Amino acid sequence: MRSARPPWVLVVPALLGLAFLVLPLAGLLAEAPWSTLPARLARPQVLEALRLSLVTATLATALCLVLGVPLAWLLARAEFRGRAVVRALVTVPLVLPPVVGGVALLLVFGRRGLVGQWLDQWFGVSLPFTSAGVVLAEAFVAMPFLVISVEGALRAADLRYEEAARTLGASRLTVFRRVTLPLIAPGVVAGAVLCWARALGEFGATITFAGNFPGRTQTMPLAVYLALETDPEAAIVLSLVLLAVSVAVLASLRERWIS
Repeated sequence: MRSARPPWVLVVPALLGLAFLVLPLAGLLAEAPWSTLPARLARPQVLEALRLSLVTATLATALCLVLGVPLAWLLARAEFRGRAVVRALVTVPLVLPPVVGGVALLLVFGRRGLVGQWLDQWFGVSLPFTSAGVVLAEAFVAMPFLVISVEGALRAADLRYEEAARTLGASRLTVFRRVTLPLIAPGVVAGAVLCWARALGEFGATITFAGNFPGRTQTMPLAVYLALETDPEAAIVLSLVLLAVSVAVLASLRERWIS
Protein backbone atom coordinates (compact mmCIF):
# COMPACT_ATOMS: atom_id res chain seq x y z
CA MET A 1 0.00 0.00 0.00
CA ARG A 2 1.47 3.35 -1.08
CA SER A 3 1.62 6.06 1.52
CA ALA A 4 -0.23 9.26 0.68
CA ARG A 5 2.00 12.08 -0.52
CA PRO A 6 1.99 14.93 2.02
CA PRO A 7 0.31 18.11 0.72
CA TRP A 8 2.74 20.79 -0.43
CA VAL A 9 0.89 23.43 1.58
CA LEU A 10 2.20 21.62 4.67
CA VAL A 11 5.58 20.49 3.33
CA VAL A 12 6.75 23.95 2.21
CA PRO A 13 6.17 25.75 5.54
CA ALA A 14 7.56 22.72 7.36
CA LEU A 15 10.80 22.91 5.36
CA LEU A 16 10.96 26.67 5.88
CA GLY A 17 10.52 26.14 9.60
CA LEU A 18 13.29 23.53 9.64
CA ALA A 19 15.59 25.84 7.70
CA PHE A 20 14.78 28.69 10.09
CA LEU A 21 15.90 26.55 13.02
CA VAL A 22 18.96 24.95 11.40
CA LEU A 23 20.46 27.81 9.34
CA PRO A 24 21.65 29.91 12.34
CA LEU A 25 23.45 26.87 13.73
CA ALA A 26 24.96 26.16 10.31
CA GLY A 27 26.11 29.77 10.11
CA LEU A 28 27.78 29.39 13.48
CA LEU A 29 29.69 26.35 12.25
CA ALA A 30 30.58 28.02 8.93
CA GLU A 31 32.02 31.16 10.54
CA ALA A 32 33.92 29.40 13.33
CA PRO A 33 37.70 30.07 13.37
CA TRP A 34 38.62 26.37 13.20
CA SER A 35 42.38 27.01 12.83
CA THR A 36 42.62 28.86 16.16
CA LEU A 37 39.88 26.92 17.92
CA PRO A 38 42.12 24.75 20.19
CA ALA A 39 44.17 27.75 21.37
CA ARG A 40 41.04 29.79 22.11
CA LEU A 41 39.41 26.91 23.97
CA ALA A 42 42.45 26.52 26.22
CA ARG A 43 42.24 30.10 27.49
CA PRO A 44 41.71 30.23 31.28
CA GLN A 45 38.72 32.57 31.05
CA VAL A 46 36.92 30.15 28.71
CA LEU A 47 37.57 27.16 30.97
CA GLU A 48 36.52 29.16 34.04
CA ALA A 49 33.26 30.31 32.42
CA LEU A 50 32.53 26.74 31.29
CA ARG A 51 33.24 25.33 34.75
CA LEU A 52 31.02 27.93 36.41
CA SER A 53 28.21 27.30 33.91
CA LEU A 54 28.28 23.53 34.44
CA VAL A 55 28.44 23.81 38.23
CA THR A 56 25.71 26.43 38.61
CA ALA A 57 23.38 24.72 36.11
CA THR A 58 23.79 21.42 37.96
CA LEU A 59 23.17 23.03 41.36
CA ALA A 60 20.14 24.89 39.99
CA THR A 61 18.75 21.61 38.64
CA ALA A 62 19.28 19.94 42.03
CA LEU A 63 17.44 22.81 43.72
CA CYS A 64 14.60 22.52 41.19
CA LEU A 65 14.35 18.77 41.84
CA VAL A 66 14.14 19.25 45.62
CA LEU A 67 11.48 21.93 45.37
CA GLY A 68 9.82 21.19 42.04
CA VAL A 69 8.93 17.50 42.41
CA PRO A 70 6.84 18.06 45.59
CA LEU A 71 5.25 21.10 43.94
CA ALA A 72 4.32 19.02 40.88
CA TRP A 73 2.86 16.32 43.14
CA LEU A 74 0.78 18.96 44.93
CA LEU A 75 -0.59 20.27 41.63
CA ALA A 76 -1.32 16.80 40.25
CA ARG A 77 -2.71 14.96 43.27
CA ALA A 78 -3.94 17.41 45.92
CA GLU A 79 -7.34 19.08 45.75
CA PHE A 80 -7.33 22.63 47.09
CA ARG A 81 -8.92 25.95 46.31
CA GLY A 82 -6.91 28.11 43.94
CA ARG A 83 -4.99 25.24 42.34
CA ALA A 84 -5.47 26.74 38.87
CA VAL A 85 -4.02 30.03 40.11
CA VAL A 86 -1.02 28.25 41.63
CA ARG A 87 -0.43 26.40 38.36
CA ALA A 88 -0.57 29.68 36.45
CA LEU A 89 1.92 31.25 38.87
CA VAL A 90 4.30 28.34 38.42
CA THR A 91 4.34 28.87 34.65
CA VAL A 92 4.83 32.65 34.83
CA PRO A 93 8.66 32.45 34.54
CA LEU A 94 8.17 30.71 31.18
CA VAL A 95 6.65 33.83 29.63
CA LEU A 96 8.21 36.47 31.85
CA PRO A 97 11.17 38.33 30.27
CA PRO A 98 14.23 37.00 32.11
CA VAL A 99 15.42 40.53 32.89
CA VAL A 100 12.14 41.17 34.70
CA GLY A 101 12.75 37.96 36.63
CA GLY A 102 16.16 39.28 37.64
CA VAL A 103 14.65 42.57 38.83
CA ALA A 104 12.04 40.63 40.82
CA LEU A 105 14.78 38.54 42.43
CA LEU A 106 16.67 41.70 43.37
CA LEU A 107 13.54 43.16 45.00
CA VAL A 108 13.07 40.01 47.09
CA PHE A 109 16.60 38.70 47.73
CA GLY A 110 18.58 41.94 47.42
CA ARG A 111 20.30 43.31 50.53
CA ARG A 112 17.31 45.61 51.05
CA GLY A 113 14.75 43.18 49.62
CA LEU A 114 11.77 41.61 51.34
CA VAL A 115 13.71 38.46 52.27
CA GLY A 116 17.28 39.54 51.56
CA GLN A 117 17.41 42.14 54.34
CA TRP A 118 16.60 39.46 56.95
CA LEU A 119 19.11 37.03 55.44
CA ASP A 120 21.76 39.76 55.67
CA GLN A 121 20.88 40.84 59.23
CA TRP A 122 20.36 37.39 60.77
CA PHE A 123 22.85 35.23 58.89
CA GLY A 124 25.15 37.68 57.11
CA VAL A 125 24.14 36.12 53.78
CA SER A 126 23.97 38.27 50.65
CA LEU A 127 22.87 36.55 47.45
CA PRO A 128 23.06 39.20 44.70
CA PHE A 129 26.26 39.31 42.61
CA THR A 130 27.48 35.96 43.96
CA SER A 131 27.71 32.45 42.52
CA ALA A 132 24.78 31.49 44.76
CA GLY A 133 22.84 34.29 43.08
CA VAL A 134 23.59 32.70 39.70
CA VAL A 135 22.14 29.40 40.95
CA LEU A 136 19.05 31.19 42.26
CA ALA A 137 18.47 33.07 38.98
CA GLU A 138 18.88 29.90 36.92
CA ALA A 139 16.54 27.92 39.17
CA PHE A 140 13.91 30.66 38.94
CA VAL A 141 13.69 30.50 35.15
CA ALA A 142 14.22 26.72 34.82
CA MET A 143 11.95 25.25 37.48
CA PRO A 144 8.70 25.51 35.44
CA PHE A 145 10.13 23.07 32.87
CA LEU A 146 10.61 20.48 35.61
CA VAL A 147 7.25 21.06 37.30
CA ILE A 148 5.29 20.81 34.05
CA SER A 149 7.08 17.62 33.01
CA VAL A 150 6.69 15.91 36.39
CA GLU A 151 3.07 16.97 36.77
CA GLY A 152 2.29 15.46 33.36
CA ALA A 153 4.00 12.21 34.38
CA LEU A 154 2.04 12.11 37.64
CA ARG A 155 -1.27 12.59 35.82
CA ALA A 156 -0.41 9.81 33.36
CA ALA A 157 0.73 7.33 36.06
CA ASP A 158 -1.56 4.41 36.90
CA LEU A 159 -3.05 5.11 40.34
CA ARG A 160 -3.89 1.43 40.93
CA TYR A 161 -0.28 0.67 41.90
CA GLU A 162 -0.34 3.34 44.59
CA GLU A 163 -3.75 2.18 45.85
CA ALA A 164 -2.51 -1.41 46.03
CA ALA A 165 0.53 -0.32 48.06
CA ARG A 166 -1.66 1.63 50.48
CA THR A 167 -4.00 -1.35 50.99
CA LEU A 168 -0.92 -3.37 52.00
CA GLY A 169 -0.20 -0.89 54.78
CA ALA A 170 2.41 1.38 53.21
CA SER A 171 2.45 4.97 54.42
CA ARG A 172 1.92 7.82 51.95
CA LEU A 173 5.59 8.72 52.11
CA THR A 174 6.60 5.11 51.44
CA VAL A 175 4.16 4.91 48.53
CA PHE A 176 5.61 8.11 47.07
CA ARG A 177 9.20 6.93 47.51
CA ARG A 178 8.84 3.25 46.52
CA VAL A 179 5.97 3.38 43.97
CA THR A 180 5.25 6.86 42.64
CA LEU A 181 8.83 7.99 42.02
CA PRO A 182 9.81 4.86 40.04
CA LEU A 183 6.62 5.21 37.98
CA ILE A 184 7.34 8.82 37.04
CA ALA A 185 11.13 8.48 36.79
CA PRO A 186 11.22 9.06 32.99
CA GLY A 187 9.20 12.25 33.42
CA VAL A 188 11.47 13.43 36.23
CA VAL A 189 14.57 12.77 34.13
CA ALA A 190 13.09 14.51 31.09
CA GLY A 191 12.14 17.50 33.23
CA ALA A 192 15.58 17.60 34.85
CA VAL A 193 17.26 17.54 31.44
CA LEU A 194 15.12 20.41 30.16
CA CYS A 195 15.68 22.26 33.41
CA TRP A 196 19.47 21.81 33.18
CA ALA A 197 19.56 22.93 29.55
CA ARG A 198 17.50 26.03 30.33
CA ALA A 199 19.72 26.84 33.32
CA LEU A 200 22.86 26.42 31.21
CA GLY A 201 21.64 28.97 28.66
CA GLU A 202 20.20 31.48 31.13
CA PHE A 203 21.29 35.08 30.54
CA GLY A 204 18.84 37.87 31.40
CA ALA A 205 18.00 37.03 35.01
CA THR A 206 21.60 36.07 35.72
CA ILE A 207 23.19 39.31 34.52
CA THR A 208 20.52 41.36 36.30
CA PHE A 209 20.62 39.57 39.65
CA ALA A 210 24.20 38.25 39.77
CA GLY A 211 26.12 40.58 37.48
CA ASN A 212 28.97 39.68 35.12
CA PHE A 213 32.11 39.09 37.20
CA PRO A 214 34.72 36.73 35.69
CA GLY A 215 35.38 33.72 37.88
CA ARG A 216 32.41 34.40 40.14
CA THR A 217 29.22 35.03 38.16
CA GLN A 218 30.32 35.09 34.50
CA THR A 219 28.73 32.03 32.92
CA MET A 220 29.17 31.03 29.29
CA PRO A 221 26.19 33.06 27.92
CA LEU A 222 27.52 36.16 29.69
CA ALA A 223 31.03 35.49 28.37
CA VAL A 224 29.58 35.22 24.84
CA TYR A 225 27.83 38.56 25.25
CA LEU A 226 31.01 40.25 26.50
CA ALA A 227 33.19 38.71 23.80
CA LEU A 228 30.74 39.73 21.04
CA GLU A 229 31.56 43.38 21.70
CA THR A 230 35.35 43.02 21.66
CA ASP A 231 36.24 39.75 19.90
CA PRO A 232 33.50 38.25 17.67
CA GLU A 233 35.57 35.15 16.87
CA ALA A 234 35.93 34.41 20.57
CA ALA A 235 32.15 34.77 20.89
CA ILE A 236 31.70 32.19 18.12
CA VAL A 237 34.07 29.78 19.85
CA LEU A 238 32.26 30.17 23.17
CA SER A 239 28.93 29.67 21.42
CA LEU A 240 30.21 26.48 19.83
CA VAL A 241 31.26 25.14 23.22
CA LEU A 242 27.84 25.91 24.67
CA LEU A 243 26.14 24.32 21.68
CA ALA A 244 28.31 21.20 21.81
CA VAL A 245 27.82 20.68 25.56
CA SER A 246 24.05 21.14 25.33
CA VAL A 247 23.64 18.80 22.36
CA ALA A 248 25.95 16.14 23.82
CA VAL A 249 24.21 16.04 27.20
CA LEU A 250 20.70 16.11 25.78
CA ALA A 251 21.50 13.40 23.23
CA SER A 252 23.19 11.11 25.75
CA LEU A 253 20.39 11.44 28.31
CA ARG A 254 17.73 10.90 25.69
CA GLU A 255 19.34 7.68 24.51
CA ARG A 256 19.77 6.39 28.04
CA TRP A 257 16.54 7.29 29.83
CA ILE A 258 13.89 8.90 27.68
CA SER A 259 13.61 6.91 24.48
